[in-house]
Amino acid sequence: MLIRQWKYEDILKISQLEKEIFTDEAWSYKTLASVFGTSSFSGVLCEDCGEIAGYGGVTVAADSADVGNIAVAENYRNGGIGTAVLNKLCEIAQSKGAEKVFLEVRVSNCAAMKLYLKCGFVGVYARTRYYPDGEDCLVMAKNL
Repeated sequence: MLIRQWKYEDILKISQLEKEIFTDEAWSYKTLASVFGTSSFSGVLCEDCGEIAGYGGVTVAADSADVGNIAVAENYRNGGIGTAVLNKLCEIAQSKGAEKVFLEVRVSNCAAMKLYLKCGFVGVYARTRYYPDGEDCLVMAKNL
């Protein structure tokens, strides 16, 4: 397996995987392409024999960074890909001057919270009724 930066030609496959994983809240091809084109954004993916197994993106502004999305294809879950992608995003954020990384997670997403806690993130505060369906999110942060 290979962890590498996104290429523009990866965005179509990423958007398709995004729809499979997040259904109603998936980032569109257009959104992914527009963030890809900004200098503050970095995207990484895990590739297995040409197939995207997982991906994520981080935006860095001044001394903080935000993980915009992180996902692992269903047939690759629980194999360390999420950890590898998240750790790489944190490395990139730190190399760009970030001292702290933030992310948001649904309060019902126990698997993601477990990953984030394992990678050194801690809960900071909740945002009530944050998602379109009314579910709350937990904002988590990690000092780099």
